[in-house]
Amino acid sequence: MTPRVTLTFDNGPTPGVTEPVLDVLAERGIRTTFFVVGDRLEDPRHRALVERAWAEGHWIGNHTFTHSVPLGAVTVPGAAEGEIRSTQDLLKGVAHDDKLFRPFGEGGRIGDHLLNPEAADYLMAERFTCVLWTTVPHDWDEPRWVEVCLDDVGRRDWSVVVVHDLPDCCGARLPDLLDGLQALDATVVQEFPESVVPIRRGVPTTDLQFMIRDAP
Repeated sequence: MTPRVTLTFDNGPTPGVTEPVLDVLAERGIRTTFFVVGDRLEDPRHRALVERAWAEGHWIGNHTFTHSVPLGAVTVPGAAEGEIRSTQDLLKGVAHDDKLFRPFGEGGRIGDHLLNPEAADYLMAERFTCVLWTTVPHDWDEPRWVEVCLDDVGRRDWSVVVVHDLPDCCGARLPDLLDGLQALDATVVQEFPESVVPIRRGVPTTDLQFMIRDAP
């Protein structure tokens, strides 16, 4: 088996961190997706990093505006929609045409905390593509996250890996991860498998109840 791997970077951009990540990816000729937090983009330094990533061929996706509460826990009317809409407005000019959106998983969990009905309805009405994941190696608190990630990748045909362009996360060991993927003869791709895309361009690809709290 020759595994395929899609690399994604969440929670940035972060000055001083995102630049070396982009440098390493450019040296290796690897293109990925950055799922960015909207309120960071109000700072021109952060916006410039997203523009650089987009110019270098990386895809840019929406990872909510505040990344503070999983949308399934949001009960104030309009708040969940606002978390998505506000970020998408800030991504004008750099957003992927498919309007990629990744919900806040709160540690990489998949479950009904990801969305509430309002958020799900908005994603479908506005023709977003919702992207989940298979592999979250906890680069923020697991010293052996590279080894954990490679072990998981070796068990799958196609992995969608989540790491973070934040301080003390993937940056220092990103070259180790890429070397390990090369040793596994893994092919790094930019696309997402259907298995992690429950909504594609506004159309559900599966029963969404598993990810919507209080789904009708």
